[in-house]
Amino acid sequence: MTGNNMSSVYLDHNATTALDSQVLEAMLPWMKAQAGNPTSRHVFGRTARTAIEHARAQVAEACGAYPSQVIFTASGTEANNFAVKGITANQAATQILYSAIEHPCVSRPAISLGQYGFKSQAISVNGQGELDAAHLAALLEKPSNLVSVMLANNETGVIQGIPGIAEQVKRSGASMHTDAVQALGKIPLSFTDLNVHAMTISSHKIHGPQGAAALVLDKRVDIQPLLHGGGQEKGLRSGTENIAAIVGFGVACELAVANLNSFASHTRALREQFEQGLKALDVTIFSNEVARIPNTSFFAVNGIEGETLVMALDRKGFAVASGSACSSDSTEPSHVLLAMGVNQDLARGAVRISFGGHNTVQQVSNFLDTLKNEISRLKQLTGIAA
Repeated sequence: MTGNNMSSVYLDHNATTALDSQVLEAMLPWMKAQAGNPTSRHVFGRTARTAIEHARAQVAEACGAYPSQVIFTASGTEANNFAVKGITANQAATQILYSAIEHPCVSRPAISLGQYGFKSQAISVNGQGELDAAHLAALLEKPSNLVSVMLANNETGVIQGIPGIAEQVKRSGASMHTDAVQALGKIPLSFTDLNVHAMTISSHKIHGPQGAAALVLDKRVDIQPLLHGGGQEKGLRSGTENIAAIVGFGVACELAVANLNSFASHTRALREQFEQGLKALDVTIFSNEVARIPNTSFFAVNGIEGETLVMALDRKGFAVASGSACSSDSTEPSHVLLAMGVNQDLARGAVRISFGGHNTVQQVSNFLDTLKNEISRLKQLTGIAA
């Protein structure tokens, strides 16, 4: 970064969001004053326990679940690993299915279970990034342990028809998990209506602190603890709770629900303005023919590397993401786009914009001007190089 990041415009809200001031306010007492261990019997411990249970109720309320179904974890990655490894641990190994566009924190744990005899297989998606129901049906003809399909994709923003997919999965006798990290706070979310056995959500995508997330779990699911120890979180996730982060997560959930409609209409309007402007440029917009979360736009410019464009825009004061940014060690083209059948060269040019509630019409207008100039400049450079 150039050091002027305070004046830069942040357009990468699917990666992480700023801590809301009301969230910070709720967290501060738990960071500054003497807090008790929530397992302690004295007044400090009891007060901490009460705060955690209040946050659990706030989180449950935000995603249409019961408080008893919410198991706190330290990250969405941990919750996804917990679901994949925990649900399959007590079963005879058959196969684990996941959509070809899952985040690596679902696909990699599934693949890692190969050492215990589990076969893992990716379910195809179509050219818009929607799950191929016929492929899923064919795969489910063999006995399966678990199917994991994300509710909203972190790159394209595409929303999957999870209730129908879950019905298909349940009929086959397998367990159903959904990663709903990108959906929380952007579309209405109901664990009950989604009809799944397990669902992952995370705090730092909704202006809560990093370091807090949850696996929402149907109580009938037989799941092996990921961490053994003192028996916290119903014995499923031992370890002393991060009270401040959990309290912050609870408040962030409450605010996300209160702001949902205004966030959705505001970011949808910004995206429409942005994509209208993109049409004047020679770009490909991905998944724009299907339902997406309102704040996300994923596009590519033919002949320009996404990473190159991201760095050029960063120097001009706009923070965006490239299509390879979903895991820090990757410079490969987006696996999501490749799964959608996009050719490698175009996929390498992918750039993701994810708007937040504080972004403005003026910022989008300025961004479009800058984008147009940078595309033109980079095309001239590559033209000279060629």
